[in-house]
Amino acid sequence: MTASLRWLGDHAMHLDQPHVTSYGSMVLGCYGGNISAGADKNEDAAILWHDTADDWEAGVIVDAHHSAQSAVLILHVLADEEQTIRELLAQPVQVAFTALQNHLINVFSSPAFRAECATIRGEASCMMVVRKAHFVWWFAVGDCVSYVFHPTLARLGEYALNQRRFYEWIGHVNTFDLAVPCWSSGVRQLRLGRNVLVMITDGLLECGTRPFENPATLYYTFTWAAPTLTESINIALRRVHQEQGRDSATIIAWTYDTTAKK
Repeated sequence: MTASLRWLGDHAMHLDQPHVTSYGSMVLGCYGGNISAGADKNEDAAILWHDTADDWEAGVIVDAHHSAQSAVLILHVLADEEQTIRELLAQPVQVAFTALQNHLINVFSSPAFRAECATIRGEASCMMVVRKAHFVWWFAVGDCVSYVFHPTLARLGEYALNQRRFYEWIGHVNTFDLAVPCWSSGVRQLRLGRNVLVMITDGLLECGTRPFENPATLYYTFTWAAPTLTESINIALRRVHQEQGRDSATIIAWTYDTTAKK
């Protein structure tokens, strides 16, 4: 079985009211910001893919600014590449991640894509996270963050997969126009048992007293505060609303139990 979901905040802003959607094993949470704090737009975007036959899930989050044009462009390009991405992820895990990373860099570095970026207003941070077999891979440009929450890692203070990177974008200001494009990627082995994978845009972090800048607070929210990921995301986004968050906040989350499959 294959499935996909694409969402663009410019078309469904969810101002003042968090919106949570389950899609296969994955959950998407969208919040456009608190209107009383000045929120009047949502320039985030997301894609959720999964394939039960080939045993993988992939999430993409985009955080645009100055306009939603960069988010629209990135979603459009990735939609065009969906079949190729699926074919690459159908390969054995030993080669799938490397093949996907090389393909994404080729797409974003192409003269045609860079020419389109030069014509739009604004730019975006973008992050993709893929789980296949007992491994998770990520590719990031900018300051979106992803986490793997597991009790053995939490006891050692390890939560985030990546570090936020500022002044990196795709769009009118474009890292792929540099002599050496700047981006980050990596692979981690998932721990034994239940792993919770979470992806966020910075609206979840930069609100009010900034409670979720402490990853331990996020860990508690997604592992102990509620029995389901849908409820956990609702708790997190309602907290952003209570904290007078003006920026849009987007969350993708799913779980994977390494003991469920051999």
